Amino acid sequence: MRHTTAARMTDRSRLGRAGFTLIELLAVLVVSGVLASVAISRVRYTIEQARTARAIGDLRALSADIQGYLAAAQTLPPSLADVDRAGMLDPWGRPYVYVVFAFGGTPRTDAFGVDLNTDFDIYSNGPDGNSSLALSSAAALDDVLRGNDGGFLGRGSRY
Repeated sequence: MRHTTAARMTDRSRLGRAGFTLIELLAVLVVSGVLASVAISRVRYTIEQARTARAIGDLRALSADIQGYLAAAQTLPPSLADVDRAGMLDPWGRPYVYVVFAFGGTPRTDAFGVDLNTDFDIYSNGPDGNSSLALSSAAALDDVLRGNDGGFLGRGSRY
């Protein structure tokens, strides 16, 4: 059986186009890389939001335990060990900070120099592990804290 010229050209073009070109493969790799970088940054953001939510929940529970101790003993507990929370770690692996003003602790202040709480402070130093007594400091913006005597629980940057 004889092949015509057109049939031979079609057979050759099929053989020559059996795979992808280098440009097509590079385009797929670039698009995949961009999508992966967007996905990774979004996952990191979501993980950080989950850690913040966990810290807020922990602070709510700690505050309730401290208030329960206050109601029973008519005084604030000297430490978190007194409410069976000694060694409790925040989501970033560091202990929560508990400061009682009646025992000589210094209150944290907002951007206007007003005390955040009148009874006690309890907070996490946040992802960077650094903090400051003044929320106007950059080191305190990522802290997860209690303010307004329990009326606020959240990041220092949102206070």
